[in-house]
Amino acid sequence: MLTLSPDDIQAIKLSLQVAVTATIIALPPGFAVAYLLALSKMRGKALLEGMINLPLVLPPVVTGYLLLLLFGRKGWIGGLLDKFDIRIIFTLRGAIIASAVVGFPLLVRSIRIGMEGIDRQYIQASRTLGAKWWDTLFTITVPLCSRAILAGMTLMFARSLGEFGATIVLAGNIPGITQTIPLAIYEYTSTPGGDSMALSLCLISILLSFAVLLIGEAANRSLARR
Repeated sequence: MLTLSPDDIQAIKLSLQVAVTATIIALPPGFAVAYLLALSKMRGKALLEGMINLPLVLPPVVTGYLLLLLFGRKGWIGGLLDKFDIRIIFTLRGAIIASAVVGFPLLVRSIRIGMEGIDRQYIQASRTLGAKWWDTLFTITVPLCSRAILAGMTLMFARSLGEFGATIVLAGNIPGITQTIPLAIYEYTSTPGGDSMALSLCLISILLSFAVLLIGEAANRSLARR
């Protein structure tokens, strides 16, 4: 039987909040980057792709440390935000940014694969008939790669639910503020007698991930019938 404390319930809520927010925030830039990589003729695609995929090959702790240097008070972005009294480190914003950065490559890769599968003749026909690029984007490109967009969002959401390394470095492990499910499990495993509580959160994490995959698959099938 699951045994959850108020802090555990708060950790679950924070995990869902972080995953949803990170996915929503990352979707517009993720779509734009995927579009550049798949359909544009810009130079330096290989360099851009390498930079985007860095969080996949770097240890999450390294990614978190680099973000800490960037968003710290003496960092390039952190120093600028500090003038407006905006803090990133050891806040929920930091957890969201960490999850967004780590999951971003998965989102971009899925959308890019969907865009590369689009027959270019549809896009060329649309432009030949006088449609502007944004008309083509929203009437041709987005509908034809909608399943890939959904798949990318699902993967990123699931990855955000399990994010640990970058989050603990940038946002810390503060109960009720930045402590998500993975961080709570880590704390229980290092606490005497916390095995049962850690197992309860593990089961919750598995159920949430499984539910996300089922919802994504159901939505994917719905789009396939259209």
